[in-house]
Amino acid sequence: MIKRFAAVVVACVVLSALWFAQPGESSNGVQLSRQADGSMVLADLSSDAPVLDVYEDFDCPVCKDMHAKVDATIQRLAREGKVKVVFHPVTIFQDEPMRSNSVRAAAAARCVPEANWLAFRDELYAIQPAPHGVASGFTVEELVKAARKAGAAVDECVTSQSYAKAHLEQTATIRLEGTPTLVLDGRMLGNEAFDAAALERAITGGIGVAV
Repeated sequence: MIKRFAAVVVACVVLSALWFAQPGESSNGVQLSRQADGSMVLADLSSDAPVLDVYEDFDCPVCKDMHAKVDATIQRLAREGKVKVVFHPVTIFQDEPMRSNSVRAAAAARCVPEANWLAFRDELYAIQPAPHGVASGFTVEELVKAARKAGAAVDECVTSQSYAKAHLEQTATIRLEGTPTLVLDGRMLGNEAFDAAALERAITGGIGVAV
């Protein structure tokens, strides 16, 4: 059974907060940028908006459900400058075929340029292997096709899986009991993660839904 929420290593949350707090950032509006650890930041870095860390495994069906329910809201709030979003692709599964499915997808995601990454993420959830726990999927051929559909020709990078090792090394530094896990300014969210209106209230200062 997939656990929806879990404790995140405090250091990870603190590091996100420190990174955003760096002085001297110029205001370039809301942009999507890739960090050294493979995370993707959708934010106006010059703003003082709250930080929402999104930990997701592309082979996780609960993540797919969350994506369908709240991703549009998360992206809208980010583009309105009301939240800084950090997407953390992780591999939570230890059993096969889920683990290999997840690693292939996450490694491929690191190949895709920022301009195409969100579209590629949509494609990944659209082709997520099913039934979960049984189906092998996210083949390199499927991932190449998904990247091209998202507008990125990164065939060699995807097929070589050159980022697989780095992805697993980074995942090992993040302690999660399950995905998805959403952390807003260091506070782990509960049922808000699956309710667009409740999540927006939590982000913008309203009262969220208790776990």
